[in-house]
Amino acid sequence: MSKLIFEKGVKGSNSFRLPSAGLPQPDINHTLPPIFLRHKDTDLPQLSEVEAVRHFTELSKLAYGVDNGFYPLGSCTMKYSPKINEWAARLPGLAALHPYQVPETIQGALQIYYEMQEFLAEITGMDGFTLQPAAGAHGEMVGVMIIKAYHLYQGDRERTKMMVPDSAHGTNPATANMIGFDVIEVKSNQRGLVDLDDLKSKMNKEVAGLMLTNPNTLGLFEEEIQDIAAVVHEAGGLLYYDGANLNGVIGVARPGDMGFDVIHVNLHKTFSTPHGGGGPGAGPVGVKEHLLPFLPKPLVVKEGELYNFDYDRPLSIGKARNFYGNFGVILKAYAYIKALGGEGLKDACQNAVLNANYMRHQLRDDYNIPLDRLCKHEFIINSKKQADPHGISTMDIAKRLIDYGYHPPTVYFPLIISEAMMIEPTETESKERLDDFIAAMKIIAKEAKEAPELLLDAPHNAVIRRVDEVKAARKPVVKWEAP
Repeated sequence: MSKLIFEKGVKGSNSFRLPSAGLPQPDINHTLPPIFLRHKDTDLPQLSEVEAVRHFTELSKLAYGVDNGFYPLGSCTMKYSPKINEWAARLPGLAALHPYQVPETIQGALQIYYEMQEFLAEITGMDGFTLQPAAGAHGEMVGVMIIKAYHLYQGDRERTKMMVPDSAHGTNPATANMIGFDVIEVKSNQRGLVDLDDLKSKMNKEVAGLMLTNPNTLGLFEEEIQDIAAVVHEAGGLLYYDGANLNGVIGVARPGDMGFDVIHVNLHKTFSTPHGGGGPGAGPVGVKEHLLPFLPKPLVVKEGELYNFDYDRPLSIGKARNFYGNFGVILKAYAYIKALGGEGLKDACQNAVLNANYMRHQLRDDYNIPLDRLCKHEFIINSKKQADPHGISTMDIAKRLIDYGYHPPTVYFPLIISEAMMIEPTETESKERLDDFIAAMKIIAKEAKEAPELLLDAPHNAVIRRVDEVKAARKPVVKWEAP
């Protein structure tokens, strides 16, 4: 493993030197209050420019992304990000804009915002959208805040609970709790879907709504979604759509038509803007007509032939963040939608579903598939067939995949499936690439029987092999300290 950049530094090896300004050096002790002054020098690494470049280039070779190869990370929709969208986002007339410019000088950007609001509303069956949220989880928070604001406006202050399925993404209960709701878990039935009877037994006038992913995290479509919506709405609640799995239905079915009132969309998943890097991201939020007044302000509106910001929204929850959202990310998703069109988005969905079902069918003889029936964009396998007699776990299979050059799928999620491995191929991959991955999985299944030590000690070819995950969780070392 490479040394840390701090360990490579040599005192005096700075990459540049500033010339003298020709001015007297001010006494910083008289310039700044003592509270802002350091008592010792910072331990910043001192490297020449070439050494700094080499360090980060070396690290970049250890990274793995969609541009490197197949990335079947379930519930993450790791589809290819078209490079022409990056070009579009870098166009000087768009990239060089400033958020303080007056609307008359940014009409092109505002047109993109306005049309993107309209595109997302049409795609999802909603009546309006905000593009402000900076990530999926941020959008989720905004959506739940809208639900809370709606009930408070109705004078419904006793609705202090939010229902979440036992198969939900972890952000769902976390978000609901952050906004002040008590979280009530709804059980799944034997088919991996929301247990309608359990939902009915828990739905009452204290429940603000139900947060749901459809298709769910098992990759299955909630067949009783309209009945679920009826139960929630008849009790005065609202139905929230977590857009994490929208790629499994886009162009074929719309959440708004299913009965959902609020939705957040992950542009980095369904609409191909890049994953990772810590941002920037975008998690637009859409609502049905009865919730439009509560959307964050401003919205972009069209007044005659001009586009403008609408701040006159007295029931709005306020601003979700500074300015108007991450424009570059929104622009990439806009380009993706314009390039594919409605039929192209539908084709993408259908190919994603086809790829997932092809892989499920090809792996069923070698791995246990807890819910082996038609799935949408992703499916679940586990290590039940490999567990005996050598104690092979899902983690062992995932680690062994690294030796074959693949990023492992999502493991141990959803929690309701023991030893789960969630595989999502997306529409990006060709049959040939899927077959290569399937072949690797079949070899690993054979190794589990004939040479289990290959899995138990895997990965063998990675720079970092197995880490002490318990220690890493309980005693994380998150910063470097000088010896």
